[in-house]
Amino acid sequence: QVQLVESGGGLVQAGGSLKLSCAASGLTFRRNAMGWFRQAPGKEREFVAAINWSGGSTYYADFVEGRFTISRVNAENTVYLQMNSLKPEDTAVYYCALRWDIYSRHSTDYNYWGQGTQVTVSS
Repeated sequence: QVQLVESGGGLVQAGGSLKLSCAASGLTFRRNAMGWFRQAPGKEREFVAAINWSGGSTYYADFVEGRFTISRVNAENTVYLQMNSLKPEDTAVYYCALRWDIYSRHSTDYNYWGQGTQVTVSS
């Protein structure tokens, strides 16, 4: 059974940085795409970033505006989200997700989810 565990969330001031990690276990050797989504209170879950199997292609939501970088180390079954220039509106629970296919911006396309990690950005 695939399990995803996020870490690295916390409280940071506006303009600061955080690096989220997502460790996957129970994987078989099978190409997958990994994504990061977030959900703020009272809002729907939204796409943040995704990366394909090789790491050669990455995709971002428009609101990222070059502030975030997604990466992966397949040998460690880990995907990262480096977040810089954080804004109060980035406050949300951040989830990583795995899809047995090419990347997607739609949360319903993903097969497995982590439990989420809270990111709070103070003004």
